[in-house]
Amino acid sequence: MSIETAADEAVTLTSDLIRIDTTNTGDPDTLVGEKAAAEFVAEKLTEVGYEIEYVESGGRNRHNVITRLAGADPSRGALLVHGHLDVVPADASEWSVHPFSGAIQDGYVWGRGAVDMKDMLGIMLALARHYKRENIVPPRDIIFAFLADEEAGGKYGAQWLVDNRPDLFEGATEAISEVGGFSISLKDDVRTYVVETAEKGIRWMKLRVRGTAGHGSMIHHDNAVTKLSAAVARLGQHRFPLVLTDSVREFLAGVTEITGWDFPEDDIDGAVAKLGNISRMIGATLRDTANPTMLTAGYKSNVIPSVAEAAVDCRILPGRMEAFDRELDEILGPDIEKEWMELPPVETTFDGALVDAMTASITAEDPGAKVLPYMLSGGTDAKSFQTLGIRNFGFVPLQLPADLDFSGLFHGVDERVPVDALKFGTRVLDRFFRAS
Repeated sequence: MSIETAADEAVTLTSDLIRIDTTNTGDPDTLVGEKAAAEFVAEKLTEVGYEIEYVESGGRNRHNVITRLAGADPSRGALLVHGHLDVVPADASEWSVHPFSGAIQDGYVWGRGAVDMKDMLGIMLALARHYKRENIVPPRDIIFAFLADEEAGGKYGAQWLVDNRPDLFEGATEAISEVGGFSISLKDDVRTYVVETAEKGIRWMKLRVRGTAGHGSMIHHDNAVTKLSAAVARLGQHRFPLVLTDSVREFLAGVTEITGWDFPEDDIDGAVAKLGNISRMIGATLRDTANPTMLTAGYKSNVIPSVAEAAVDCRILPGRMEAFDRELDEILGPDIEKEWMELPPVETTFDGALVDAMTASITAEDPGAKVLPYMLSGGTDAKSFQTLGIRNFGFVPLQLPADLDFSGLFHGVDERVPVDALKFGTRVLDRFFRAS
């Protein structure tokens, strides 16, 4: 079977996986679960001769599939290639096609998960099957991991496996996964592929204020809703200080080399805006952010509640956690109770043999392309795997049309991935696996 046949299969498998609804609401009562998708993956792997680990991780319908392809040199550290089976919810009434149709039309594969991240799962599965069928032995072991619950922080997926089944990742020294390796067009004649080398830390925080309950018609000086609203407004309007991490500086320096654009610190937001659609993602890596997302209080319009709560999505730069906490306390004041779920930042350097293999595999398929590191404003399962001492990168190589708002497709309406990009990614990862 040729690599082009494997690339065609990657397209089909991506469509098949999208048609399996794996919506993760984070709420056990409305969760669909990853079981059906895990069973599909397990069947496709065992069909060509893999021995798999099929692991239920801490709850009904939370399933993971892990397998290992033996390499030529078992003494070398293994490469972990991981992707998540779950997706965020989608409202079909907002879409041009049904979000779980997996439709292949107009040169794209459409549906929830097309870029986050069933495209990578389709490529992983196609290459794993191709290598087994053709008896291809990579230079070192490759661990393929298809995981649950990433969209809710990985508590019942990567984090659970790291805590309870670290043996599955024994010997892994480096890993690749989502939100990196895709192209952006900074100049008409040059495509730049960005590899994720860092992620901001995540803190999903709940704020709570207590007051005195009473009748809505009376005067009240201890209103929980009023106090919470004022605190949330202060936080939402606050601008955290500019902090240029090494990965961000390296990205901006690379862009300057390619385009000639300057990024002066006294107007860096305006300069980053010149990057176009990706400026939303890059701009969010210049400073910490704390965005209020939900407010909850009361049960009747004429009753002042005794408690009001707000949810805030905080994303914190590497090395900024203590400073962020001090700033947060100053903004909110002493009367605000805080509780949170926290996931750490991730950061590595853009160097070494693995990075060289990434660059070579990209430029072999797209001569003249540039490859740069960048920081992801969101988070991935890398946050869990770094606790095992694994060095993490985002590398799902996709050659994209210059006018495609790719960053806007993540969790967006009409999520889709170009068919040609999937085939390109299959060829690039094949080169990468054989060279790494």
